[in-house]
Parts: sequence; structure tokens; C-alpha cells
Amino acid sequence: MFGLIGHLTSLEHAQNVAEELGYPEYANQGLEFWCSAPPQIVDTISVTSITGLKIQGQYVESCFLPEMLAGRRVQAAVRKVLNAMAHAQKHGIHITALGGFSSIIFENFNLQQMRQVRNIKLDFERFTTGNTHTAYIIAQQVEKASAQLGINLSQATVAICGATGDIGSAVCRWLNARTDVGELVLVARDQERLQRLQEELGRGKIQDLATALPAADVVVWVTSMPKGMVIDPGLLKQPCLLIDGGYPKNLATSLQHPGVHVLRGGIVEHSLDIDWRIMHLVNMDVPARQLFACFAESMLLEFERWHTSFSWGRNQISVEKMDLIGQVSRKHGFRPLLV
Repeated sequence: MFGLIGHLTSLEHAQNVAEELGYPEYANQGLEFWCSAPPQIVDTISVTSITGLKIQGQYVESCFLPEMLAGRRVQAAVRKVLNAMAHAQKHGIHITALGGFSSIIFENFNLQQMRQVRNIKLDFERFTTGNTHTAYIIAQQVEKASAQLGINLSQATVAICGATGDIGSAVCRWLNARTDVGELVLVARDQERLQRLQEELGRGKIQDLATALPAADVVVWVTSMPKGMVIDPGLLKQPCLLIDGGYPKNLATSLQHPGVHVLRGGIVEHSLDIDWRIMHLVNMDVPARQLFACFAESMLLEFERWHTSFSWGRNQISVEKMDLIGQVSRKHGFRPLLV
């Protein structure tokens, strides 16, 4: 059995869907209540591969909300992730993906040192961040969506915003090794890590955001949006492909311009309907077929019986592992969302 650990995008979002999830007592509660709410299994899932294999899974709602990352509530966010992991393990789930902010919290707060959760000792082999599949799908979106829009990658400038993160660095490695992209621009806050990535790749311009955005034909956004920042679409090239790999995916609503094509990054479509309801709650256009690539990674690992932490640790994603997860992704009927 596979598992998915997820969360909703805001307190308002959580309040709106609580009743639909079967928890009406949560619907009118404030943030303090959600800080103490326990994880819950709120959906049972059935997935069929195009090979004919069928697997079962469960969705664990962590009750984490992004508002918890501010101030004194950070420890509540940490507890949410650990408690959700323990809940999944207690219910016998073989491989569970940490979706949304869950994997970011796990890595940023070094949660691998907090293995004991009450009477459960976490077995980290049961968990994956799903980042390898996400990075592979975003790299495929860069290649395929660029071609759809008539952008020739060999003559294009591709800016990776969040280049030193787990997903961003993996996309850089793929583009460097598997494409003939004209110019690779690396954007991130940590200059030392940027320089190490540049040395690893043997190429790439290090630029700030204000310089990189107007010059880019393709922008891969895999970082959090700085507070108060607004991107002026009129300053971007036309056509420009902007792949929104963040969560929640809200760049499409703020960048309304006929020459700017915003694509929801890291989203896959399955060839067959999936029996679940959770993707309806996060506003997928085709909720029976579309899902986050990180969630799909746990499905792929279950299909292949690879019950191991396939994606784990910061900046450990190799091109070879992206190739491998890409092969089984295609084998079981998943494909990247395109324009």
C-alpha cells in the first residue's frame, strides 16, 4: 500500500473543505485549533496502471497549514509532519510521499534526527520526498512545452529560480546533461551554494531575479515567492514559458498576459481515472487524472515494489535516478501536464 501526506493551502482553504472531508467540527475553527488537530486518513485511493496492475493507497491529511511557518507556530509545523509520518507507518503503509511543504519542513528542520514519535520509531525507508519524479516531470515540461510554443532551447535562455534547492538543482543537472539549452541562468539567495552548483555544472550564469527574468525565454520557478513581490508580465519576453513549480500554484492568476504562458509545474496526468476525491479539493482541472508528481512517485514505487526512500536528502538527485523514475512513470501511464 502507498501513502500520500499532504496539506491544504491556507486556513481559509482548510475551513472550506473540512466539511467535505467529513470533519464539520473543523470548519469554523481558527489557527490555534488546527495547530493541535491530529493527522487523519481522509481518502482511500485505487490506481490502475496501463500495464493492468492495480494498487491501493491512503491520503493522510497532516492538518499542517502554511500559516504555521511564522513565529511561534513553527514547532507545530514540525510536529504535524512527524505525526503524519508516524500515522502512516502505524497504519502499515509501505511507501509514503511527503507532499507540499512536508518534505521542505523535514529537510529544513533536520527531522531525520527526530526518529522517535511517541511509541513509534520512524523507519525512513518507508518515506520519499517525491522530488526525483517532480524534477523529471519539470524537466520534461521545459523540453516539451518549449517545443509547443516554438521556443528553440538551443537558442534559448532558461532561468532556474530556486536553482540550489533539491528540485531546482536536479532540473539544472538534467538540462545541462540531456539538452543543448543555449544559456542556463542560476538564481537563488545563497551565493555560496550557487557558486558550488555552477562549478558542478561547469556552466551557468549567476544572476539576481531582476536581471534574469527579462532575459529568459523559459523561467522555472521552484522557490517561494518573496513576500510582497509582484512580477510585471510586461517585462518578460514574449513568448515566455513560465513553469510554476511552487505550492500553491498561483502565478497563473497574477501573470495575466497573452505572451506569457504559465504552466503548472510538477503536475502529471494519468492515462486512466484514479478512484479518489482529494485532487478535487486542490482544484485540479481534471481531478480524476491530474496529480502532483511527488504523489505519483509513491504510486510508482508501489507499482514496482520499490519500498525504499527513493528521494531523500538535499541535492542528492542524479540524472540517472531521474531517468529511472521517468522510465517507470511512462511504463505505468503517467505523462507531464503541458500547455
